[in-house]
Amino acid sequence: MPNHVHLLFWALRDGSGWPFRLVDIMHSLKSSSAHTVNRLLRRDGPVWEEESFDHVLRSDESWEEKREYIRQNPVRAGLVKRAEDYLWLWTDAFR
Repeated sequence: MPNHVHLLFWALRDGSGWPFRLVDIMHSLKSSSAHTVNRLLRRDGPVWEEESFDHVLRSDESWEEKREYIRQNPVRAGLVKRAEDYLWLWTDAFR
């Protein structure tokens, strides 16, 4: 999407077996991608907004519903006719 990102992922676990905190995962993703974007555009400054919206899924049904919502988002936005035609849709990790 031109103005936002959807992510659907399983959080990895630390050495104690606890999932890594979402706030830490998001910080790493935003920091790394912002540095890359700024380097490629030869600029500096913020890329992402401070806030993010998250939702913890608790069932396979919810996973499939969210997966399909993400897949169809470029279609609903009128960017493509079929989800598969959207260049930035990566579904290799989807079950």
